[in-house]
Amino acid sequence: MYSPSLRDLELEARRRLARPVYDFFAGGAEDEVTLRSNEAAFAQIGIVPRILRECGPPQLNLTILGQHCAAPILIAPTAFHCLAHPDGERATARAAAGCGVITIVSMASTVSIEEVAAAARGANAGTEPGLWFQLYVQPDRAFTEAIIRRAEAAGCSALVISVDSPVFGRRERDIRNGFHDLPAGLACENLRESASPGARVRKLVFSELTWRDIEWLRSVTRLKIVLKGIAHPADARLAQAQGVDALIVSNHGGRQLDTIPAAIELLLPIVTAVAGRIPVLLDGGIRRGTDILKAVALGATAVGVGRPVVWGLVSDGENGVRQVLNDLSAELARAMTLCSCRSLCDLDESLLHLPTGMRPC
Repeated sequence: MYSPSLRDLELEARRRLARPVYDFFAGGAEDEVTLRSNEAAFAQIGIVPRILRECGPPQLNLTILGQHCAAPILIAPTAFHCLAHPDGERATARAAAGCGVITIVSMASTVSIEEVAAAARGANAGTEPGLWFQLYVQPDRAFTEAIIRRAEAAGCSALVISVDSPVFGRRERDIRNGFHDLPAGLACENLRESASPGARVRKLVFSELTWRDIEWLRSVTRLKIVLKGIAHPADARLAQAQGVDALIVSNHGGRQLDTIPAAIELLLPIVTAVAGRIPVLLDGGIRRGTDILKAVALGATAVGVGRPVVWGLVSDGENGVRQVLNDLSAELARAMTLCSCRSLCDLDESLLHLPTGMRPC
């Protein structure tokens, strides 16, 4: 039986969703140059397979920051899943837990972190779920610390700090569509000032975020600290010196500063800068298992998948998300077999034909 590709799922989601909602999920900043580049750059990297090596069935499992994962795939933090399916982030978390991969729960989730954790735990026979919590640090430190305590109590093992959003990018699709707020009945549940459904919901961005705030975060929690939105090798070195536990190379899916290079083009210089001292993950443009192979071969520990998860959610809720994760894992396993690679450790730059210019700076 034919299993729809991720591109097929996006076409189906485009058909089903109202235009403003589809554009919110699919769109990027300004001319969307970075949005398009994130996918296109993978096509410019060739794979040069090895042959006739005794490799056996490929092993995709790994451990990231102490968390066992069935494959080098994470659910990237994306907002407003209840716009895609009534079960929203609950369905996403159940699918991820069932597939043995980590969910990074968005601070802009339309389901509270407590409910997401309960859903993931229920899908995984009551065991502790693989959850990280994505945080936009707030000017009000007491409010920020309260959210951190909620994430800790829910069983999250890491905080993923979005560091690329002092302001939001100009998303012209949303402006044209007049898409500004969630419809009645939905809210960013983690941003309520109290448990009351009618409580005021705070804004996300903090324009004055600095390295001092990262130091403060380290002082108030024992959770692992991951910085998401690293694009420059100098910042990667600073983060490593600050004791950050991991980095996510990302341009926010092309939704912030347009004309930033594709995420995969940013990866190798940052991997070189940290020299294996901390894990480096990649987020942006993953649409095939071969994309995952290329990212891991260039030094990524794992990859985050964002929009395809939403398309799977639109298509069939939890089952649709599970299909996306299973298909990506199967494609990665097939590509590894075709390259005579048994484990993720076998993937390195020697398997790739890189375009001119994709070298460490």
